[in-house]
Amino acid sequence: MSLAGTLEAAEAAAPVESLDVVAGMLRENLGAASVSFLMTDFTGSSVVRLGTAGSVDTDEPARRIPLLRGTPYDDVIRTQRPSVESVSQGQASLVRVVAPVTNRGDAIGLLELFLPGAPDAEMMREIGETAHALAYIVIANRSFTDVYQWGRRTTPLSLAAEIQHRLLPASLACEAAQFAVAGALEPADHVGGDTFDYVIDRDTVQLSVTDAMGHDVDAALLATLLVGALRRARRAGADLAEQARQADQAMHDHGHKGYATGQLLRISLLDGTTEFVNAGHPWPLRMRNGLVEEITPTVDTPFGFPGPRTYRVQSLDLRPGDRLVMLTDGMLERNAHSVDLPELMVRTRVLHPREAARTLIAAIVDANDGHLQDDATVMCLDWHGVTHSRRDAATGADLADASRPSRTGPTRAAP
Repeated sequence: MSLAGTLEAAEAAAPVESLDVVAGMLRENLGAASVSFLMTDFTGSSVVRLGTAGSVDTDEPARRIPLLRGTPYDDVIRTQRPSVESVSQGQASLVRVVAPVTNRGDAIGLLELFLPGAPDAEMMREIGETAHALAYIVIANRSFTDVYQWGRRTTPLSLAAEIQHRLLPASLACEAAQFAVAGALEPADHVGGDTFDYVIDRDTVQLSVTDAMGHDVDAALLATLLVGALRRARRAGADLAEQARQADQAMHDHGHKGYATGQLLRISLLDGTTEFVNAGHPWPLRMRNGLVEEITPTVDTPFGFPGPRTYRVQSLDLRPGDRLVMLTDGMLERNAHSVDLPELMVRTRVLHPREAARTLIAAIVDANDGHLQDDATVMCLDWHGVTHSRRDAATGADLADASRPSRTGPTRAAP
């Protein structure tokens, strides 16, 4: 079964039946006793097993399987390497294979098979190709069905959270030759207006992190206005200064006295030149050669705020090997001060930005006993430089397989 053959067979089926087609092909070709797809939830801290279209009960919250440190599911997502182990099911001895379902660093989920015997190299190649095809199948079909959205929700979303999640990019992580980027957002108990966004053009990558004032639906609507204005200006080819100006104007025209802070970043994929706009937002952190420092650019007025309305485009020193973390003030408020973010950045330096961002967010959630008063958002960017155009960017993982702080492990700074 080739990659092209898997995609062709899945395309011939209805969107909700594509998983069944893939499972049927694996059972027929490899003699698999069972095949499952496990999808990562919004937070990236658990997976949800999706059954066949007929057995998925979307009237109930999805059953959450936590990604605990040391378990096969967690190891496969973290390292992006398949797991093979012998297991017992009743009187039968089977071999369980878990393979990553990932596209350009976006860890969509896992493919799990139970086989009658140990797979050889050719079977593992087929499983890997099928898992890779499955990532494309999910991406292609999730616009047509709510099944995949249901699978990502381990708790029901409020209206504000529903709006907020729809503002985020379709893929929360992206792996490219010159960089890897990932975002993570943990909503407050009463959702605020945090968002993040990124886009890759032919010659640039652009990132933004924004925080609209307020909570619940009002904040989500304000964030919708802001993100819409930024995307409209960006897609019209506007530079950073004009993007900021149009976002500010939209807030003044339609924001009903609301305002928002934000950071806009634009990096040339040709020479690495980096431009930066800060609209009243917390300063980012940069890690270079194992040392973390706060970057302190000039701060301009928040979008929609009364007062001077000029946005300065500043340069940012970004070199190959640097890690840049942009965040919102929810990462700094209340009990978050008990988390030493620079120290945690150093401890997670070998992790993929996807895993590093989740670990930083988890530390803040733990410090606040699971109840945030404000949204906590992180964007983590690894800059590899413009000379790495042939770097493998198919999956993205910490291939050094270094230890990662667990969600329940020690994340606070020493006194």
